[in-house]
Amino acid sequence: MSSTWLTTRAWLLMLPLLAVMIAVIGWPMAETVRLSFTDAKLVGLTGHFVGLDNYAKILSGSNFRGTLSTTAFFAIVSVGIEMVLGVLAALLLNQQFYGRTLLRALMILPWALPTIVNATLWRLIYNPEYGALNAALTQLGLLGEYRSWLGEPGSAMAALILADCWKNFPLVALIALAALQSVPRDLIAASLVDGASALNRFRFVILPYLAGPLMVALVLRTIEAFKVFDIIWVMTRGGPANSTRTLSILVYQEAFSFGRAGSGASLALIVTLMVTLLALAYGALVRKAAGSAA
Repeated sequence: MSSTWLTTRAWLLMLPLLAVMIAVIGWPMAETVRLSFTDAKLVGLTGHFVGLDNYAKILSGSNFRGTLSTTAFFAIVSVGIEMVLGVLAALLLNQQFYGRTLLRALMILPWALPTIVNATLWRLIYNPEYGALNAALTQLGLLGEYRSWLGEPGSAMAALILADCWKNFPLVALIALAALQSVPRDLIAASLVDGASALNRFRFVILPYLAGPLMVALVLRTIEAFKVFDIIWVMTRGGPANSTRTLSILVYQEAFSFGRAGSGASLALIVTLMVTLLALAYGALVRKAAGSAA
């Protein structure tokens, strides 16, 4: 059987998948690109060609710059906390103790919960009238009166970051825990014989085996945090006073709340390009780390 026929048959077998991808991804993307060069409204999706005006207005506007700063802050802080908590949890769960299997199973629960359920749960915890957080802090004497945690710009972002970290740090912990299984036990035993401290054992023996998997976790979580939408929309809808508005929230508001489909499409493409560049940069770092390890 010739290689040409094998190639042709392979393409024929992939035709249904390609057709679905074109219908589900290709056509919407092409339509988004078309709309981004128009002043189309949400109703009718028709408008006049305006060239790069939408892009120029978005990139020069204070809304975009402020929202980009908020998104970057959310991504950097939440992912940083998740990485630290994930590694610490993995180190703990890698030890031998009674109930370790049960604790490993329980740790998966926050990550397994749908994000909407998780966000609704935390919104109830933060409720200013009957929330569990206010009740606990008041009864412990740490709070004089109930606070609206999601209604104050100073505390709303911190509340969101806490909720996001609780939801996603188990993913980092599972990746790190899997990597810990590959650390040779004889190396750890030799470091103990040599009198290495716990910090030095982690730095020189364990961390080299964690670097690659942790980089993968960092890539996944940073991209997800950068385009976060659901948890913020359910808990604050970008408020108060736009203090928790991220780029994905801004895209939604521009296209659907304000009905400006053209500028919303332009903003969506800008966000897509930024996430793509971020993924490519992280991919290069992963390949570099893998090459160094090899």
